[in-house]
Amino acid sequence: MAQSLFQKVWDAHSVRTLANGQTQLLIGTHLIHEVTSPQAFGMLRDLGLPVAQPHRTFATVDHIVPTDQQREPFRDPLADAMIQELRRNCAAHGITYFDLASGRQGIVHMVGPEQGITQPGTTIACGDSHTSTHGAFGAIALGIGTSQVRDVLATQTIALGRLKVRRINVEGRLRPGVYAKDVILHLIRRLGVNGGTGFAYEYGGAVFDRFSMEERMTVCNMSIEGGARVGYVNPDETTFAYLRGRPYAPAGAAWDQAVARWRATASDPGCGYDDVVTFEGEDIPPTVTWGINPGQALAITENVPDPATATGDEPAAIAEALAYMKLSAGAPIKGTRIDVAFLGSCTNARLSDFQEVAKYLPGHRVAPGVRALAVPGSQQVRQACAELGIDEIFRAAGFEWREAGCSMCLAMNPDRLQGDELCASSSNRNFKGRQGSPTGRTLLMSPLMVAAAAVSGAVADAREVFGVKS
Repeated sequence: MAQSLFQKVWDAHSVRTLANGQTQLLIGTHLIHEVTSPQAFGMLRDLGLPVAQPHRTFATVDHIVPTDQQREPFRDPLADAMIQELRRNCAAHGITYFDLASGRQGIVHMVGPEQGITQPGTTIACGDSHTSTHGAFGAIALGIGTSQVRDVLATQTIALGRLKVRRINVEGRLRPGVYAKDVILHLIRRLGVNGGTGFAYEYGGAVFDRFSMEERMTVCNMSIEGGARVGYVNPDETTFAYLRGRPYAPAGAAWDQAVARWRATASDPGCGYDDVVTFEGEDIPPTVTWGINPGQALAITENVPDPATATGDEPAAIAEALAYMKLSAGAPIKGTRIDVAFLGSCTNARLSDFQEVAKYLPGHRVAPGVRALAVPGSQQVRQACAELGIDEIFRAAGFEWREAGCSMCLAMNPDRLQGDELCASSSNRNFKGRQGSPTGRTLLMSPLMVAAAAVSGAVADAREVFGVKS
């Protein structure tokens, strides 16, 4: 019987069905960081339990590390205490830890793929909602809460109800100046921020077939913003080429065996889905959010919605968003003045993101009055950018070139908005207060659109600013 990847991986990792109907699911790989793990380790100590399978857990530090400089002790005593606690817990339980001195530190959802820890056909869990990123490799990747982090440490399993599966096809080709970030913002706009509730999203179609692994990661990363618990792409030759030779990937004869196994996990032709939707790549525009959730988005050529012309529950939601964002109903989003430009986060801080912007940035300067930050998502990305001279291109244009970390995405570190500053951001959430100020405002967009806003001093169409034609 034909099965989807989700069915195959779920069944292969099912330990048993619990009395409440949930599945006790084996977690093949557990990723931890400094924010959600200290309490979980504390619970283990209270229960007198060891870590069941420490070889399946990998740690790094990302949320609280400063990106202007990373010398210890950190200026923030709480941040310093958190990294020390993570270090102690990993040493006590024999957990692999990619520390600041390792050269392999970075945002947890970038470190896993870089190291070849993230692999097809497995289950992955992390105490971070954007764990869905790892689904780009054909894995069931789940963001979990602190009590579930405890459960995985203690038992290597969690209890979870089986999800439905929605197949999302994006066919045809994207137009010049349209990127993976535009694709996921468009999908969330059309399907809704709650559209994926109870679903795993399987992405496919011609556009995803051509996407690089880094582009697939961008889309899977924001599946959670669309309400889905999981987002994944079937593994293929692009997946295997990315993983080959990475530190934790199989080698030699084990590599050939792994590829055969991984290839078999892909969804079978003719398998059933609970829902199927199709979009045309040519219909997806450069997209930017205007409101206070990722579904409140529009094409760069469109105007901000007017609650007076909306129906149902929309008028109140639009009015609330406009009031917070200090935008005028019916006004064009293009030309909206910005204060900050942020290029970073687990959504868009990979080498290809910086390479794409670096193609267009020479000859341009950050506009007066705009603070622009470029924050690589990992030490390896930062090093690669240095070797290619990309860091100097950003510095010459007036960007602050930073150390690796989450930075202004969540602002659990010194990189924060001040007052009601408006930020053009390549990150994943535009909620009220998300970037560190209770009145700070966020517009989500692709990295090249962030760069266009930075040099224009206002939201701009990157195709016009940089002459993007191919």
